[in-house]
Amino acid sequence: MSQKIAITYYTDVLCVWAHISQARIDELLRRFPEETSVEYRFCSVFGDTAYKIARGWADRGGYEGFARHLHEAVSEFDHITLHPELWQRSRPASSAPAHLVLKAVQRVDKRQTRALLLALRTAFFERCLDIGRWSVLQEALEAVGVSVDAVREWIDSGRAQADLEADHREQQALMIQGSPTILLNEGRQKLYGNVGYGIIEANIRELLRSPSAGAASWC
Repeated sequence: MSQKIAITYYTDVLCVWAHISQARIDELLRRFPEETSVEYRFCSVFGDTAYKIARGWADRGGYEGFARHLHEAVSEFDHITLHPELWQRSRPASSAPAHLVLKAVQRVDKRQTRALLLALRTAFFERCLDIGRWSVLQEALEAVGVSVDAVREWIDSGRAQADLEADHREQQALMIQGSPTILLNEGRQKLYGNVGYGIIEANIRELLRSPSAGAASWC
């Protein structure tokens, strides 16, 4: 085909469901390497973790209750490992610093976005590190081979912040409910939350079968 199917993937780096769902995105790209492309964008679900968890889960055990919920939720997924002290030993104040670095990386070398996402999620979910701290972010950048100085330059210029603001603006305009969300067909098809791989692939196959099917409304 002359043009790849564009997949826009909205995610929050601290969202365990996005961590789980990444394997489905990877499988999709493995099966359809010539037909699909993914654009990573970042939405603020854990922009203020104290508000979301400490307050939002106040009557359900706070951080401890939230951590128990995550361990129970991922118990059926063999490809995900959670640290026993998740959200206990370290509690990132926000996912925003990590998202800012990811937007800078998209300016430096967009191909490394997925690798850095994996490194950051491994650092948090498996190693229980605070990925809101620059030292941890720098370690992740070095691990995937992205120039720390180049990333700092895009952050210092304000351009990475502007790019992140653009992601948030489009999140609101497209009414993205949360993380993870997959957009297809110029936003006409929206898959939100813990959506199984079969559903994602079915949408891709339908677009491949009739790429112009969504171009016009039947209304």
